[in-house]
Parts: sequence; C-alpha cells; structure tokens
Amino acid sequence: MRKNYAVTLMLGAVLAGVANSATTTASFSVTETLLATCSATATTLAFSAYTPGAGAIANNSTISVKCTKSTPYTISLNKGTTAGGTVAQRLMAFGANTLQYNLFTTAAVNVIFGDGSGTSQTEAGIGAGVATANTVTVFGQVPDNATNQAGVPGNYTDTITVTVTY
Repeated sequence: MRKNYAVTLMLGAVLAGVANSATTTASFSVTETLLATCSATATTLAFSAYTPGAGAIANNSTISVKCTKSTPYTISLNKGTTAGGTVAQRLMAFGANTLQYNLFTTAAVNVIFGDGSGTSQTEAGIGAGVATANTVTVFGQVPDNATNQAGVPGNYTDTITVTVTY
C-alpha cells in the first residue's frame, strides 16, 4: 500500500503542476518600406573624324538604367556644357570654336533626344529590378552644313548630363 501511495503522490504532484501551468501568446507586426531607386550609366559617344564636305557623321551611345521593379522612370538629356548650345542645337567646343551636333531618339535622326522642351523628346521606361539594366540608344549626328564646314581643325568636346526622374 505504501508503494501505491508513493506513486499516487508523484502522479498527484505532476498533475498538480500541469493543472497550475498556463500560457499566453502575443504577436507583433514586421514592416519594411522598400523605396524606389534608380541608377544610370552611359557610354561615350565618339564620332569618327569629320571631313568638311564629305557628309554627316553619325554614331551612337547607350544609357543603361537600373530601377527597382515596376518603377516608372523618364530619361532626359540636357543641352550640354558648351556655351551657346541648346537642346535644339547642341555644340561641341575646341577653345572658342564650336561644331554643331545633336542627339536623337531614333536612327533616322528625326526626333531630338532632350528634356521635353520644344520639340525634343524624353525616353520612358519601367524598372525591371536593380539587377537588370534597361538600355536606351542615343543616336548622334554631326551635320555636314555650312557652319561646320567653316570650322577650325581640332578636337571638339561637350558633356551631356543624363537625368533619370522616377
């Protein structure tokens, strides 16, 4: 009988512990805000040597844009850094001398790639994710016109700023 009493006592202690335990739960939210972001890179647009009277010179460059997925963006190009240049008529400089050129959205060089002012156009896209670049081609042309034919021999340059708005 003493043996049953000990087992009963142990079982009672275990059951008493279970009967007296309780639990409660709580939950919390986990949040994060994913911000839209974009980055851009561009390749140099290097025209071949221009010989006055031999015809227009064309070449192209590319702009690569990486944006967060589904982020709409617009690419615009400024007038350049050469004094007197405009989006409608960009200029490269060699000292005080200038050479006319322009940038276009198409190989047909009929739509000026600019800032949306006047008749210039911007390019739009949708981000595919920051690891995936969307590439836009910029078509450039140095016209063989009377102004350029009267130019002074030298190495002409300009710098274009690419702006991605998102």
